[in-house]
Amino acid sequence: MRILAVEDDDRIARDVATALQGAGFCVERAADGETAWFLGDTEDFDLVVLDLGLPRMDGLSVLKRWRASDRNMPVLVLTARGSWQERVEGIEAGADDYLPKPFRMEELLARARALMRRAGGLGAAVQEFGDLVVDLNRMSVTRSGAPVGLTALEWRALAYLLLNRARVVPPGELLEHLYGDDDREANALEAVIARLRRKLGDGVVGTRRGFGYFFEGTPG
Repeated sequence: MRILAVEDDDRIARDVATALQGAGFCVERAADGETAWFLGDTEDFDLVVLDLGLPRMDGLSVLKRWRASDRNMPVLVLTARGSWQERVEGIEAGADDYLPKPFRMEELLARARALMRRAGGLGAAVQEFGDLVVDLNRMSVTRSGAPVGLTALEWRALAYLLLNRARVVPPGELLEHLYGDDDREANALEAVIARLRRKLGDGVVGTRRGFGYFFEGTPG
């Protein structure tokens, strides 16, 4: 799962990135509006955490440009300005949620997870597929009641396929959301998928040859 964190305060940016990475996300940072706009316009992210008070282009302008270009990734707005008028303006510009500063990282993570679940058409954090139970908040998986230990990469692959379960995910897209802008060969992805299948068993990760991978589970 890939997140763009846009914040010009280096300390806050580092804290946000550390919290998101600790929660299993692949994080890319931007410190000004123009860089953020370019990244969000040319690359795919599962979520953007966007500060409004940015140099070179303010956050609302960035958001309006993205939405005008049909960039529909969920956006969680951060701002030190907390008036209801500014919140309305942010939501009308296309924000999906709003978090005023100062905030606790636990709330940031809860809101980020909720936005991604919503974008993936999932309401609850805990999803059951027969004897497979996936907890998107705790980043945990059990099968027939037994815990399944996954690495960070394996978890990101499973979570991304689950949140995009209505379609087949091309290998290049899955690689990007596992590793960010770190170029990896297709065999690196194949190794991750092979480990997932060994750990989870049959009927979880499927392959459509020539197209990509998909989540096979049927909600229980």
